[in-house]
Amino acid sequence: MSGLRVALDGPGSSGKSSVGAAAAVALGYRFLDTGVLYRALTWLSVQRDIDPEDEAALLELVPELELVPDEEGLTRRVKIGDVDITEQLHAPEVDRRVSAVSRQPRLRGALLQTQRDLAAAGRIILAGRDIGTVVLPDAELKLYLEVSVGERARRRAAERRLAPDSPAASAILEDLKARDHTDSSRAVAPLRIADDAVLVRSDGREFESTVAEVVRIIREHEMSRRVPDV
Repeated sequence: MSGLRVALDGPGSSGKSSVGAAAAVALGYRFLDTGVLYRALTWLSVQRDIDPEDEAALLELVPELELVPDEEGLTRRVKIGDVDITEQLHAPEVDRRVSAVSRQPRLRGALLQTQRDLAAAGRIILAGRDIGTVVLPDAELKLYLEVSVGERARRRAAERRLAPDSPAASAILEDLKARDHTDSSRAVAPLRIADDAVLVRSDGREFESTVAEVVRIIREHEMSRRVPDV
């Protein structure tokens, strides 16, 4: 079956991975969470005590990463050797260091072709921060998941069962603000909204409602591209 290459971008903790995966299941699309590549490298650099600014050392880690489909056939898990490290990719130390790792230009270049090769066959949703602007600038459809930093912090604190007014919850908010600044101001592949992206606002919406909106937009775009029978 033919289908689109869909770029789904958004800031950190905007839910783009969960939304993109759920939409892919509903549509029968493939899915790639590109963020797991950078998080896996960050996690491995912590384990190896590698400075996140040491680009040469980070590049040597790339061959150790193996993308693995999950039980739904969606590409959002990573193995190092025989160990699946996916559940460790959102540890606080990874959250703090991933922006520094992901802004390394040669590292991003090394992972770029992997992402494009996976997307080449179409009928796929790629979630990330620079999919529509750098990875797939010619994607048939570009979406940007817009969520305020306060809402993102609230959701992450709730996931970790933290009291909203706790110091740990406040730290999450400050970390996200710092990461937004780093991601949007970095010299290489900064976070920005593609000029032709469709905005999907998630504040105040239930998860299922956001997924349904993404599915609706993709289906409408599919229909608009079909050649009518003569």
